[in-house]
Amino acid sequence: MNVFSAAALLAPHLDALVEFRREVHAHPETARREIVTTRRIIDRLERAGLKPIPLPGTGVLCDLGDSGRMVALRGDIDALPLPDDTGLPYASRIPGVSHACGHDVHTAALLGAGLVLGELAEAGQLPGRVRLIFQPAEEAMPGGALAVLAAGALDDVEAAFALHCDPHTDVGKVGSRVGAITAATDYVTVRLSGDGGHTSRPHLTQDVVFALGQVIVGVPAVLSRRIDARAGAALVWGTVGAGSAANAIPTQGELSGTFRCLDNDVWETAGVVVTDAVREIVGPYRVRAEVEYERGVPPTVNDGDAVEVLEAAVRDELGRDAIELTPQSLGGEDFAWILEKVPGAMARLGTRTPGGRSYDLHRPDFVADERAIGLGARILAATALRDLTVHSRTAPS
Repeated sequence: MNVFSAAALLAPHLDALVEFRREVHAHPETARREIVTTRRIIDRLERAGLKPIPLPGTGVLCDLGDSGRMVALRGDIDALPLPDDTGLPYASRIPGVSHACGHDVHTAALLGAGLVLGELAEAGQLPGRVRLIFQPAEEAMPGGALAVLAAGALDDVEAAFALHCDPHTDVGKVGSRVGAITAATDYVTVRLSGDGGHTSRPHLTQDVVFALGQVIVGVPAVLSRRIDARAGAALVWGTVGAGSAANAIPTQGELSGTFRCLDNDVWETAGVVVTDAVREIVGPYRVRAEVEYERGVPPTVNDGDAVEVLEAAVRDELGRDAIELTPQSLGGEDFAWILEKVPGAMARLGTRTPGGRSYDLHRPDFVADERAIGLGARILAATALRDLTVHSRTAPS
């Protein structure tokens, strides 16, 4: 069933969407500081005759249509505290901040979908309602989605859909799967302290540096024996620091990292397991241990029926071979909080130029093929319309 083709409706907006994305890319804003980005979104929606509503702080909601089932389309708008090393003409002008995760592409794609669906609503051809959610602070655990939910963004919503850039997939392809597509993600910080002393006499003090080393290698090893391997649990340290002199044992040291797993039940108990492991490992070294375990996000779990709707829309827009089975990622995504409230699906939008270089997310040199903007807009618009059409046909009379 070919519901409609978004390509023709989107074509007049493509150049403006690319320009909009470049403006957002050049002026990135980190979590909960997306003030200029929010203004740009509101201005563009209002110029299209739509009625956006600012969320508390930053972010935007915009409802399309008058009655019937409501579907939400979500795009995140925040950037990362990373430099921009792309060398692009529209590279970030904000030192130390960049859209290294592709949220500028998400924002522009959602805007494009809104423009298409808004025209259909104006013409009386939208068989239901669509809510655009331009969400702030996805990169700030436990995620800006929680504040958006608290503001009522899912009131009356019956399904939700989103896309995320995938620089390992060619533009024109979309990665999809039923079930968990991302992992639960938590932050772990370990602070150790002792009396300090001379490196010639470690037996007379508490060797914080040595104890940190034991935690670095020991805690992941303990987890491998305390957690079922099928849960895909992984603790990886990202920072470590202690001391300022080669011949002095410092009084304190700290390390931090992320715990990730694929299983919700394991996620519920992981904090206790990690904390106990740290304390047991450092016990023989007589250091004092403080463990800060910050719960992040649960896995993003795609609903089977929603995936079927999204994949059908992709095939209608991009062809039967456009869908690829994507693996579950150990990355975290706060769209998970939305899918805990309503059924829906997230898919991976290919952003790699075919035959070109493979980039990675959260790297300063991340570059997306800009053709993904228009394709993402078409997919989101077609998914929303297909969902509304299918459910309007199956709704009781």
